[in-house]
Amino acid sequence: MSVKDAVATMTGSAALPRRNGELVFAAPWESRAFGLAVGLSQAGVFTWDAFRERLIAEIAEWEAAGHPAEEWSYYACWLHALEELLEERGIATDAELDALMEAIASVPEH
Repeated sequence: MSVKDAVATMTGSAALPRRNGELVFAAPWESRAFGLAVGLSQAGVFTWDAFRERLIAEIAEWEAAGHPAEEWSYYACWLHALEELLEERGIATDAELDALMEAIASVPEH
C-alpha cells in the first residue's frame, strides 16, 4: 500500500481530522507538519506504519496524562510523534529539530 493510501485510510485514534471528507488544519504549522511526515515517509526515511504506531502511542500517552479536553491538539501529538521518531532513528538531534520547528513556525501565512 502506498503512503498516500495508508494516510487516507487511517482509522481509530490516529484518524486524521476531517470535515466533509476534507483534511482540517487549524493553523499553517499543522499542514506543514503533516506534509513533512508524509514526505519523509514517501522518501523512505521511515515507514508509514512506524510513524502511525508512534502517533497512536503519542495520543495514548496524551490521553493517559489526563489533560483537559480543551487542550487537545491532534497535530501537536502528530508533531511530537514525528520528532520522537526522528530522534529514535538517529535522523535528527534535539537541536536540529528545534531549528527545523522554528523555521517551520516562522514561515508566514498566506
